Amino acid sequence: MIAVLLLILGVLLGAFILIPQVHKSGGTKKVESTASNKKVSKIYSKADVLVHNKKTDCWIIIKDKVYDVTSYVEEHPGGDAILAHAGDDSTEGFYGPQHATRVFDMIDDFYIGDLER
Repeated sequence: MIAVLLLILGVLLGAFILIPQVHKSGGTKKVESTASNKKVSKIYSKADVLVHNKKTDCWIIIKDKVYDVTSYVEEHPGGDAILAHAGDDSTEGFYGPQHATRVFDMIDDFYIGDLER
């Protein structure tokens, strides 16, 4: 009976030690990734963005930030609606009622820089 209790206690203790370390290391990687994205962000003019207006080369502007959504065009649930403002400002459409809140988290993955002011 004591051996079983010690075994259970050992497993629980091991889990408490390992789980926080795994969680911390995962969080650190994400922070580093975000920080590195901000370091390499570029400034784009509206003319720079304008030429990326095709299904195979699609950039959009949302709130003065530039996103390369080319890899997402085929997956876009609204079909080619994403191309309506390709190479242009998509802020109004992006914040429209058709988008679920998860889209606000997803867009960060496509960020490539800021719009020149």
